[in-house]
Amino acid sequence: MKKTISRSLTALCTGVLLYALVALGFIGYDYLNNRHVLAEAQKLYTVEREIPGEEVYTETLSGEEAFVGLHEINEDIAGWLTIDGTAIDYPIMQAEDNDFYLDRNYKKEQTRAGSLFFDYRNELDGTDRNVIVYGHRMKDGSMFAPLTDFLDDSFFESDSDILFDTVDGKYTVEVFSVYNTMTDFYYIETEFKDDHDFTEFVGELKSRSHFKSDVDVTAADQIITLSTCDYVLDPSEGRLVVHGKIVERR
Repeated sequence: MKKTISRSLTALCTGVLLYALVALGFIGYDYLNNRHVLAEAQKLYTVEREIPGEEVYTETLSGEEAFVGLHEINEDIAGWLTIDGTAIDYPIMQAEDNDFYLDRNYKKEQTRAGSLFFDYRNELDGTDRNVIVYGHRMKDGSMFAPLTDFLDDSFFESDSDILFDTVDGKYTVEVFSVYNTMTDFYYIETEFKDDHDFTEFVGELKSRSHFKSDVDVTAADQIITLSTCDYVLDPSEGRLVVHGKIVERR
């Protein structure tokens, strides 16, 4: 009887171990495949230029021209975000809800990492005062995991370029607030009654920031909100949020 029980336990443990290894293998493959798919998108978004006698360099086109190749794959691709010094160099999707791209890449294929995506309520024509981008915080350091870098004061105060592009224009982002919060704080407001309402909102965002910023945000400005999951305050309801002022670049 003891031998039978021992063999059964050994078989059970072996089965559990094999299941875990297979599951980890699938997760690892999903991570690798997602990186490969995003690398393909990056190649479509840039073009190679060569100056005689110098090295080849990559350049991003402007406006609709930059998104032509990507739109042949998926017209839901509505923008692009690059943060120097991080892995963030990704397309931004927009669907009819905030669920579709939680677990789909820009090719609409299933993936744990999902995509960066705009809030479905946002109009991307420059009229919305708060443009919101969501993304997962992946354990392999991809998607919005690097937003944690902004919790370091030296990175927060650095001059790292943050480039934000849409079909309608090319912009830089000047970060003015970063903080940990819970979902009960409604930082994803998209509609404001008037200028005063908006400036009050910006004031609240600044007051929550871990660091002070000298970036001036007025009622005439537009801001971008980058939102991801965070585990400091709560494993399910916690959020890490970065806000920046959108400035047109030429």
